[in-house]
Amino acid sequence: MDMKVTRKTILIVDDEENNRSYLEALLSSEGYATLQAHDGKMALELISSHQPDLILLDAMMPVLNGFELAEQLKNNEATKVIPIIMLTALIDRTSKMRALQCGVEEFVTKPVDRAELWIRVRNLLRLKEYNDFLTDYSRTLEIQVEERTAQLRSSYFDSMFSIMRAAEFRDKETGEHIHRIAFFCKELASDLGMSPEFVDTIYHASPLHDVGKIGIPDHILLKPDVHTPEEWEIMKTHTVLGNSILGQGNSTSPFTIMGAEIALNHHECWDGSGYPNGLKAEEIPLSARIMMISDVYDALRSKRPYKPAFTHEHALHIIMQGDGRTHPDHFDPTVLNAFKKLSSRFRDIFEEHSDPEV
Repeated sequence: MDMKVTRKTILIVDDEENNRSYLEALLSSEGYATLQAHDGKMALELISSHQPDLILLDAMMPVLNGFELAEQLKNNEATKVIPIIMLTALIDRTSKMRALQCGVEEFVTKPVDRAELWIRVRNLLRLKEYNDFLTDYSRTLEIQVEERTAQLRSSYFDSMFSIMRAAEFRDKETGEHIHRIAFFCKELASDLGMSPEFVDTIYHASPLHDVGKIGIPDHILLKPDVHTPEEWEIMKTHTVLGNSILGQGNSTSPFTIMGAEIALNHHECWDGSGYPNGLKAEEIPLSARIMMISDVYDALRSKRPYKPAFTHEHALHIIMQGDGRTHPDHFDPTVLNAFKKLSSRFRDIFEEHSDPEV
């Protein structure tokens, strides 16, 4: 079976037409395709449009000399891999050192010896072919890793949303609640200058904050009236249960790790008055501090058996001024300032993902 062999293309850059014609004849006789440029500017145009496999470059040219052109090519990510053989009548050490500093791979002294040129061209083209193979192989591996990572990520999110959906069936809150929470947390984390990885992680992990409610008995979880002190103590255990369900300490997924962190700590208060551990200030993980104010805002805006849905302005007033149950001291001051700045965005998110009419 015949296989098509792609001819290697060599760009000849020399301001002397006779030199270019001679080099073209030598290279063509060895089966190479050639391009010609009479100065550095024309060479750049040809390189951009044809991407040659190798460049024969005269050192001394008008407009843009060989040293300057080589330096430009080696400083450009798209062309630095193209090997360069510099053709020069200069044999002094200073000129050779300058060429090496510009990134030139080989030298051929003028007048050009056919055998020497052939050996240097052949060796550099073989080296480039091997480097191209390694680059393509590395790119193939990267694509395969990305595809596998995407598959694992998709599988993880399928499992995670199954857990969240199970929690929804047992809770008074709707599916829109977990979507709003994810967007709230993402907005706050971005405004606080967190890394893209943190922002992405909290977006996907924050909906797991109340997964522990799966373990709360129905007669307490679904009770339409105010809980007794004993019932309230049981309700508060959803934080610990959520952390346990998500396997804090055992998981290697950043989403599950942060999800467990949020589940355990999203009712802790900056002033130490929260639960389950009474953590204070920066003892509380940042993810949970972001989650807390997002959850409070959403709870205030949402209708519950024990309260009507509050307007955005009323919810904002309660968070910023307090109402006896909620107080500004409960929130990280930095997160609170970010929330205040983003309050109109919170309103828009709530309205875009409003609960369906029952």
